[in-house]
Amino acid sequence: MYLFGASGHGKVIAEILESKGLLVDGFIDSDPSKSHVLNYHVVDNIPSKEVELIIAIGNNRIRKKIVNENPDQLYGIAFHRNANISPRTTIGNGTVIMAGATINVDALIGKHCIINTNVSVDHDCSIESYVHLSPNVALAGNVSVGEGTHIGIGACVIQGVKIGSWCTVGAGAVIIRDIPDGCTVVGNPGRIIKNSKN
Repeated sequence: MYLFGASGHGKVIAEILESKGLLVDGFIDSDPSKSHVLNYHVVDNIPSKEVELIIAIGNNRIRKKIVNENPDQLYGIAFHRNANISPRTTIGNGTVIMAGATINVDALIGKHCIINTNVSVDHDCSIESYVHLSPNVALAGNVSVGEGTHIGIGACVIQGVKIGSWCTVGAGAVIIRDIPDGCTVVGNPGRIIKNSKN
C-alpha cells in the first residue's frame, strides 16, 4: 500500500494501516524536499498500477482530480482498529476511517471519503464519494451527503436532512434543513452564506 501525499493526513493514515498490521510501502509526493516520512521512503511517482494506493490528501477536489488522472489504479480502504463499523455498512475504495468513528447499520459510504476522528454516522445514511467529515461530526439517521461536500469539525445534522454536492458546512454548524448543491452554510441553526450556483 502506498499513500499519495506525504503530509499530516498521510501520517495519520499510515498509523491507521499500522494499527491493522498492514504494510506501508511508502509515500508518493512531488515535493523534492521530502525523502522520508515516519521512516518510510517518499517517491515522486506511482510505482505501478498494480500497487494499492490511498490518496492521503484532505482536499476533496484534489482527491477527485488524482483519481480521474489514474482511472485504472487500484485503491485500498483504511479503517482504524478502534473504529466501530457495522458489518452491514458499505464502504467504497479509497475511503479512510479514523480512530473513534462509529458507522451504524446500512450506512453507505462512497469512494475516497474521509471519515475523521470520532465521527458518528447513524443508520441508513448515504455519503457519496469524495466527502470529508471532519472530527466530531455527528450525522443522525437517514442523512444524505452529496459528492465532494466538506462538513467542518463538530457540526451536527438532524435526521433525514439532505446535503447537496460540493457544499461546505462550517465548524460547529447545526443543520436542520436540506442544503442545495454548492452552498456554504454556517451557524446554529445553519444558514446559507454563499451559493456557488448564483
